[in-house]
Amino acid sequence: MFNYQIVIEYLGTNYVGWQIQKNGPSIQLIVQKALTKVLGSKIKINGSGRTDAGVHAKGQSANFISNREIKDKYKFLNSVNFFLKKKSISITKIKKKNINFHARYSVKAKIYKYIILNRKTSSPIYDKRVWLVKNKLNLVEMKKGIKFYLGTHNFTSMRAASCGAKSPIRTITKACINKSSDKIMITFVSKSFLQKQVRSMVGCLKYVGENKWKAKKIKFLINQKKRELCAPPAPPEGLYLEKVIY
Repeated sequence: MFNYQIVIEYLGTNYVGWQIQKNGPSIQLIVQKALTKVLGSKIKINGSGRTDAGVHAKGQSANFISNREIKDKYKFLNSVNFFLKKKSISITKIKKKNINFHARYSVKAKIYKYIILNRKTSSPIYDKRVWLVKNKLNLVEMKKGIKFYLGTHNFTSMRAASCGAKSPIRTITKACINKSSDKIMITFVSKSFLQKQVRSMVGCLKYVGENKWKAKKIKFLINQKKRELCAPPAPPEGLYLEKVIY
């Protein structure tokens, strides 16, 4: 028995999310089918966690158990990606791991990045890959607001009603904002996130950037633990799972 970790890049636009669901195609199902064809036996993959419908990934991580040893990794990647090339999915890396490695339970940290295109006009290049916000955002105030997310908090105010996590407590170890030309990039690092937590945090920052809220309202919102007080979550198309750290 051989345990392999794979790193997966994908555009989530046409998918119901990472996890297999009955209501449409998922990343997990498409990748499993491709691996099964190449390896000649049924393969089940474990993902590092779910991404919602429309969310993208540059570094999603998964693992699978195979009866066959993969000796030529380059040939293997080419073979699998042949079946994925029309699906907006690519496996970029494969690595043999200890049999006890699990893509979800072995995670130490996840890095998510959200991209806002802050200009008056839309972009055919970044269509469905960023959140177009036409109102000029106050970056100084947004940088003040994002600091309130750092540390360990009860994020009940920023979790989806359908979130199945047992605890709303999460620890954000890094939260920062950078700007390059007309793109604003917001980065969060944590061991795990609640459903729609990142998008909700970004939605609140947008309100701060539009001067609808003072930066300190984010602290108030966290302390209130009431979902109904939260700003609307940012749309999925601007969100990327950048990297999973083990």
